[in-house]
Amino acid sequence: MLQTSFGSAAPSDIPHLVRLLGLLFTQEPEFSPNAEKQSEALDAILHDRSRGRIFVAREAGKVVGMASLLYTISTAEGGKAALFEDFIVQPEYRRQGIGTRLLEYVIQQARAEGVLRITLLTDLQNDNAQDLYRKLGFVNSSMQAMRLKLRKSSPA
Repeated sequence: MLQTSFGSAAPSDIPHLVRLLGLLFTQEPEFSPNAEKQSEALDAILHDRSRGRIFVAREAGKVVGMASLLYTISTAEGGKAALFEDFIVQPEYRRQGIGTRLLEYVIQQARAEGVLRITLLTDLQNDNAQDLYRKLGFVNSSMQAMRLKLRKSSPA
């Protein structure tokens, strides 16, 4: 039986988080891994809790999964809202309930911090992720996700 623990990431976790993001971004067609960019972004989040939080799942002290919340203010909700991003569990630890428990932990922490709404984007073809999100109370939105890149990404 796994003895997985859940908590906040620390700056010392950044190399592990960058590796997880590298794996995640190779699975998502809109993104590509870039260790330098991912490291800078993680550092910015971890050093300013008003920007967001990064949560990790650890197995025997080793980071095996991550999820992040980025904070904003919702005028519709009248307060703090969050964007749920970068959710991944290492392949060899999948199908063991770690992702479900990590997401439950993130939701619990968001409630404790006064978050009124969590919004997420998921790949349309990722049925497993969508099933998990629905199981934990997320519902489809009639809103359409759109993007505008303002700066060309540097090569990976």
